[in-house]
Amino acid sequence: MDKTKEYNDTYNHIVTITDRKNIVLSGIKKLNSFDDTEFFVDSVMGSILIKGENLELIKLDTFQGNLSIKGRIISVNYLDDNNKKIKADNIMARLFK
Repeated sequence: MDKTKEYNDTYNHIVTITDRKNIVLSGIKKLNSFDDTEFFVDSVMGSILIKGENLELIKLDTFQGNLSIKGRIISVNYLDDNNKKIKADNIMARLFK
């Protein structure tokens, strides 16, 4: 059986935002990068870019696929393959700045 299919069938993807101060996501596969203004994660539904202010990682459980962040949430964007490549390039540019 394909591991990706097995993983997708095992976890639901749910996003809960409370008062633009807390966000809880399920179905998270990987936390790619994060800082106090953005989180870049892979979920069972694709890559997600969360932008905000004073963002702070509260909980990351990759075994169960849960992620909890607090701070002021400005946007939650699902990225297609082109945007994911652009985001990866931006991360590399910031690292070698």
